[in-house]
Amino acid sequence: MKENKEIWEKAKRIVVKIGSSLVTNEGKGVDQEAINRWVSQFRHLQEQGKEVILVSSGAIAEGVVRLGFEKRPTEIHELQACAAVGQMGLAHAYEKCFAAHDLVAAQLLLTHADLANRERYLNARHTLLALLKLKAVPIINENDTVITDEIKVGDNDTLGALTTNLVDADILVILTDQEGMFTADPRNDPNAELISRAAAGSADLESMAGGAGSSIGKGGMLTKILAAKRAARSGASTVIVSGRIPDVLVRLSEGESLGTLLVSESEPLSARRQWMADHLQLKGYCVIDEGAVQAIRKGKSLLPIGVKSVQGEFLKGEVISCFDQEGKEVARGLSNFSAETARKLKGKHSSEIEDTVGYIERQELIHHDNMVLIQSAN
Repeated sequence: MKENKEIWEKAKRIVVKIGSSLVTNEGKGVDQEAINRWVSQFRHLQEQGKEVILVSSGAIAEGVVRLGFEKRPTEIHELQACAAVGQMGLAHAYEKCFAAHDLVAAQLLLTHADLANRERYLNARHTLLALLKLKAVPIINENDTVITDEIKVGDNDTLGALTTNLVDADILVILTDQEGMFTADPRNDPNAELISRAAAGSADLESMAGGAGSSIGKGGMLTKILAAKRAARSGASTVIVSGRIPDVLVRLSEGESLGTLLVSESEPLSARRQWMADHLQLKGYCVIDEGAVQAIRKGKSLLPIGVKSVQGEFLKGEVISCFDQEGKEVARGLSNFSAETARKLKGKHSSEIEDTVGYIERQELIHHDNMVLIQSAN
């Protein structure tokens, strides 16, 4: 209780993610009363001097209802149509509730492409920070009207973690239809026990979690555990808790132990390294030998001589992954060469670079200043 209270007392910026089943009352349509209760709690947090960002699911689920589908469609264009229609209803409901509490709401629709491009990433960050400074509450959702497999985040638990890292938030709260994280699925195991507190990124948690989400949303408990691990990279703790608990955000802010608190125990990454680590989709990777693995882990750059193979098609300056020869991701960073040039240089000494490609601009494939270590983060 005391430790929980200390975490909340120190927190200045909070990201709240609300799942589809909560926003749409299990797919029946936007739950105006529930939204009003959460917005009232946002107002309470603001009065405590905290900044709040909302990541809201529910657009597709609301569109399914408005367009008369009996169940969530599977065709991409039908899903995009549902998102376009549902987003209107969702935005209207939030605008009405926020205005009733004298709060200003703002909407940002993002894709992974917005977060993968450094310039667009920084633009999104600056916009969000400006809105927070102006006391507005940003409402973020994935832009499901235009996403494809190549540019999507995939689920709003992950989007909540990416947003947490984007704005250096202190706490990520994932409001769900479950009480929290259990030692087993409580729907199938009567002996399952609630995990009140654990370290974010624990391998044991990942093995306990599993299964798909509801028929309304895409997430499950595993996506929430992985989101907590991702958010921990920037030093944020995560709370997984039922959104149906009365005054849940107020009670959490007062230090009450509710749901599952997953605490960050790692040193926060720098903003630039965080951006590289948060890439969900990369255009290429290289496989490196054990000597290169050890050098990277000691803070050294990746030289071409340590590269065994280069896969994919990428340009100079794009983020690529480094895998060991057992297929485990070791690091990622900004490549100093295109994929074509990197293939020519793999396995070669630095002294051979000029003879191979005709010039020397960089000796490193990835400089250590532009690299981040990955510890089973994906």
